[in-house]
Amino acid sequence: MRTSQLTTPALLVDAAGLEANLDTMAQALPGTRLRPHVKAHKCTALAVHQAARGNTAFTCATAAEMEGMARAGLGEDLLLANEVADATRLGALARSGARVTVAVDSEETIAAAVRAGVPEVLIDVNVGLPRCGCLPEDAGRLAERARGSGLAVRGVMGYEGHIVGLEDRSTRTAMLEESMAQLVRAHDLVGGDVISAGGTGTYDLNTWATEIQAGSYALMDTAYAKLGLPFAQALTVLSTVISVSDTWTVADCGLKALAMDHGNPSVADAEVWFCSDEHLTFAPQAPLRVGDRIRVLPAHVDPTVAYHEHLHVVDGDEVVDRWDVDLRGW
Repeated sequence: MRTSQLTTPALLVDAAGLEANLDTMAQALPGTRLRPHVKAHKCTALAVHQAARGNTAFTCATAAEMEGMARAGLGEDLLLANEVADATRLGALARSGARVTVAVDSEETIAAAVRAGVPEVLIDVNVGLPRCGCLPEDAGRLAERARGSGLAVRGVMGYEGHIVGLEDRSTRTAMLEESMAQLVRAHDLVGGDVISAGGTGTYDLNTWATEIQAGSYALMDTAYAKLGLPFAQALTVLSTVISVSDTWTVADCGLKALAMDHGNPSVADAEVWFCSDEHLTFAPQAPLRVGDRIRVLPAHVDPTVAYHEHLHVVDGDEVVDRWDVDLRGW
């Protein structure tokens, strides 16, 4: 099949770019030094390629991702890096033979893990991102509560999400040191073998964590491209031109096919004006015709992938494989 035969909008994954990205990261963070975050691609077929490079422990964002990874035979070491009030599905998954760890940051989430029979937890620590996580000084108390309830506490987790996308490397480095000082302080109180943190933007800077939860590196997006990382833009959204005027052009790739939380997507040799539900309005440098195909670079890979059912792996204009985005949903 050729890309010209695909119904648009369609996700394309450049095979060579993906392979290079996976190789580069596996060399930088071999084995379980990397815990790839599957929320970025939501695709077990892609995760198989990560595991083949020795990165066999995985991070998940939802129970559905955990279940899907286990069904695909990738349940060697799964971390749900998120709090849940009801861990029933995770307990069932653990009893089925997968290794399941869940993040906890309160007595209530600890109790949820105990009720469900989830055997292992990480104490989630707030290191500066106003999201989940306990105060560093509370981590030891929560670890004692967890162990007293029969849970194995593997260590701590803290995500520097407010830092990973900062364009200035020196600022990223300085702020990372401050955040990780808090996480290390919490780990001193908690103990355990694991300090889990990091992302694509800090993968080579975070020397405090024992494992890095990078995900976007595999496919990449324009937000991370601004950081000068050694990863190729492997993901594009194939779109068809559907209307042409004297000053602008419209393609069939809008808000329902692209995540917009990191801003507009990009089109080579064109200025993107805006996106609406089913439309991308842009001004190309060279004239286009109705029916022409363009490749759109998303600004945020994770939610963009979640809008689609398939990843089409391509070599130029040849579609060499099609992978299901089988970890969608919750």
